[in-house]
Amino acid sequence: MKYEVIVVGGGHAGCEAALACANKKHKTLLVTGNIHNIADMPCNPSIGGSAKGIVVREIDALGGMMGKVADMTHIQIKLLNNKKGPAIRSLRAQGDKITYPKKMLEILESNSYLEIKEGIVEDLIINNNKVEGVILDNDTKIYGEAVILTTGTYLKADILVGSTRTRQGPHGEKPSNHLSDNLKKLGFKIKRLKTGTPPRIDISTIDFSKTKIETGDNEYLTFSYDLEPLYKIENQIPCHLTYTTKETHKIILDNLTKSSMYGGLDDIEGIGPRYCPSIEDKVVRFSDKERHQLFLEPESKISSDPTYGNTIYLQGFSTSMPHDIQEQMVHSLPGLEHAKILKYAYAIEYDAIYPTDLKASLETKIIENLFTAGQINGTSGYEEAACQGLMAGINAALKLEKKEPLVLKRNEAYIGVLIDDLITKGVKDPYRLLTSRAEYRLLLRHDNADLRLRNHGFEVGLISKEQHNLYLEKLKNIDKLTNILKETKISPKQNNILEKLNSTPLKDGISLYNLLKRPEITIDKLISEGILETNADKFIKEEVEINIKYEGYINKATKEAEKMLKLEDKKIPADINYDEIKNIASEARQKLKEIMPTSIGQALRISGVNPADISILMVYLKKKYHK
Repeated sequence: MKYEVIVVGGGHAGCEAALACANKKHKTLLVTGNIHNIADMPCNPSIGGSAKGIVVREIDALGGMMGKVADMTHIQIKLLNNKKGPAIRSLRAQGDKITYPKKMLEILESNSYLEIKEGIVEDLIINNNKVEGVILDNDTKIYGEAVILTTGTYLKADILVGSTRTRQGPHGEKPSNHLSDNLKKLGFKIKRLKTGTPPRIDISTIDFSKTKIETGDNEYLTFSYDLEPLYKIENQIPCHLTYTTKETHKIILDNLTKSSMYGGLDDIEGIGPRYCPSIEDKVVRFSDKERHQLFLEPESKISSDPTYGNTIYLQGFSTSMPHDIQEQMVHSLPGLEHAKILKYAYAIEYDAIYPTDLKASLETKIIENLFTAGQINGTSGYEEAACQGLMAGINAALKLEKKEPLVLKRNEAYIGVLIDDLITKGVKDPYRLLTSRAEYRLLLRHDNADLRLRNHGFEVGLISKEQHNLYLEKLKNIDKLTNILKETKISPKQNNILEKLNSTPLKDGISLYNLLKRPEITIDKLISEGILETNADKFIKEEVEINIKYEGYINKATKEAEKMLKLEDKKIPADINYDEIKNIASEARQKLKEIMPTSIGQALRISGVNPADISILMVYLKKKYHK
């Protein structure tokens, strides 16, 4: 049987890729090793977090599913950095790792354009550098016009604990043992990476009186722009905070050579995540710190149903120590002196490709119609995987439809930042999104993801007419409230109100728009004092208020982005020969030949390419191509 799109892997990237193609009515096959591991959360049972929560909202704005499923299944949610500037606010939900995969599988199985098949893909069918299908480990051939690889950590996966190395996936499943070797034969550069996970603890064996409670927010929140809150604030399940101790650090340092990463195994090639280090790494690298914080996070709702397990995820305690040392380490923590470990921690090493072998559409440069997304591209995290899966699915479908790919710019979305970083800079260790990676982060806020991206979702066919109309109505309401604020004046006669609000009295009348630039003045305060009348909802008020209070900074960021966009418009021909360019630095020549940037803007972001090299390149383009 032949399909239009074959998606390999049923993790968060695979789910979004398969649904994007199927929702665009392309006959799609999702091949996964175990149907019960679809949308699995093998590590942290959470969705969102710093920068990542914004990505989940971007996925939803474009028509993806992660945010909706998170809203349907989470057990706690909060807005991070709520008291800080809007550029770094982000949602984080404590997910239910039992219910989330079930709900996602239900959505996948209900799509008539999508079929799910269990199997391990070990090779690709290639003809004239164009993919035509996949080959399973039992030699079954399945044909498809486009293939999206979302293999996660399953390429030559090895579980590492102490001095043991076991060829298997996170739950003991069979990994793909030959696919990465076959990709290498096709010309892909293969990189070895690693990541880890902490122990899971029996909740009934923890003394929570020795820990600090961490509750969800007292305000209803959603990732999705289309769903009303589906939970009760009072029913949210709390997390708890504890810390390592001097005894914990002594146990780790005394047994460091037993850790897989520190001598337990001498053949480790993989590089671990810089921003999510093991507890061994933290104790060694930050030896001046007396303690490190650890979060006790429920993995699912508390239930007498044995399906849910009643397990606690020990966030921040990733390790590859032997089991007996893990027992000592856990029992040295306040509140966990008598804790029972239900699942021991481990590290996992796996193969990935160099993402510089990808186009901005996530189609590979080497094989036509072959797309990759998620950890195979060197990223870490469910959210980073899901957004790549969505973009790969969208662009695979657009390629079949003979349409131009959707490429998000760095000033449009964190998704654009992530993909541009991958294809332009590559990765040394598993890539994690951070707000600091986005130079235009004030433009890429939690509150405005729909305003930035919903129109793109509509144009590619993943946002319905009804959803799009609601988006257009929101734009009208933002303009309406903005105009009311500009037109409504306040005079010195109302200084008594300003004094009540601890604001400087006026000498001359000004608009409410300009008054709102004062940090102590808010739209809600103006309404409560009877100065302003509006029936705008809280989201409209929030958007307008941010736009007004940060107007100068937003305008500055917008102008900087426009300058960069002019460089993006200066295209570099695909047939350029960098060896012809005289006086360019040798490192710059090598990097430009490797990455083959499509624009001057992208070339400028390549590490090792300096402004002097760009100047020489632009002179060459002008002479050679009259650009």
